[in-house]
Amino acid sequence: MTSAIPMPRSFQTDDARLYPIAEKVLAGGRLSFEDGVTLYQTGDVLAVGWLANYVREKINGNVAYFNVNRHINPTNVCVASCRLCAFGRKKDTEGTYTMALEEAWQTAASGYTEAVTEFHIVGGLHPDLPFEYFLDLVRGLKERFPQVHIKAFTMVEVAFLAKRAKLTIPETLQRMKAAGVDSMPGGGAEIFADRVRHIICDHKIDGGEWLETAKMAHQAGLRSNATMLYGHIETNEDRVDHLLRLRAVQDETGGFQTFIPLAFHPDHTALEHIPRTTGMLDVRQIAVGRLLLDNFAHIKAYWQMMTPQIAQIALRFGADDVDGTVIEEKIYHDAGATTPQGMRRADLIRLITEAGREPFERDTLYRAVTRTDDTFTIAV
Repeated sequence: MTSAIPMPRSFQTDDARLYPIAEKVLAGGRLSFEDGVTLYQTGDVLAVGWLANYVREKINGNVAYFNVNRHINPTNVCVASCRLCAFGRKKDTEGTYTMALEEAWQTAASGYTEAVTEFHIVGGLHPDLPFEYFLDLVRGLKERFPQVHIKAFTMVEVAFLAKRAKLTIPETLQRMKAAGVDSMPGGGAEIFADRVRHIICDHKIDGGEWLETAKMAHQAGLRSNATMLYGHIETNEDRVDHLLRLRAVQDETGGFQTFIPLAFHPDHTALEHIPRTTGMLDVRQIAVGRLLLDNFAHIKAYWQMMTPQIAQIALRFGADDVDGTVIEEKIYHDAGATTPQGMRRADLIRLITEAGREPFERDTLYRAVTRTDDTFTIAV
């Protein structure tokens, strides 16, 4: 029989259920499904945050990452009718848009004033745009901005484009990669539980297909992010199931770079009767993600979704990344986000510094970025 690991004096809780969890965390052990549910149920969110911060500092020290990036959403026309979405529009309805290629390239250039290191590209599932449009979009960006990393197309978009082009998903991924896609975002994961998915996003691929597409992307040499949309109709058990399924894929492929919990914004959606998430839930979600996803290097507090103020606090609850400058984000702002459309590099540095963390500018692959005026070099 092994003796129990003594609790550090700084770890205190009035919830006895957290002590065996803390023993596992401090010993570097893996938490179970039941542990995850307890982390959501406990009223002692500060104790959960303490444990998450312990893991965060063990992995990433005092560093907090950010990047200078620009979002490009080429179209909001979408065949899906997801109840969680305020961005997508049916073809030929009011408010639709589709960028011509030149317009998309010009949009990228207009956000280039701080010498962005990443273009983040996601959009609707357009019923008419051919696969070649998206390949040409990426090729054109690479020609004009060869030093900028292109993070493009969610697992949902890849599966949709593969079906429209009559290609396998591996073939689709290889063509994307050949055109210049360097990595992939983590959107479209929402919640993997079938019960929830049938209600909020029944027109998308299911959770198993999302995970299989992610595996194929990683096997093709494309790293990706992973997300979870929380704060709608999911249960604590659904959240834990989602996180553990991501953890299992990461065990298999090692291809996920960052986990990004996304707070649901109900405004202008079919679920607008649901209240917005609270700050308590936002920081708890960061902390639980950090504790359950022991094989993920990074946990992101996406300031666009949870506000810069909560993102600052999250840097003490397990997060080590606050995303980037973003410039012009459409999807969450259409759903009622009231955060700024973008943030300057200097503002991100201030946000991180005032949280008592050390700002570290990264590229998409978490390599150090060094700046001289409006140019940059990336450590390789």
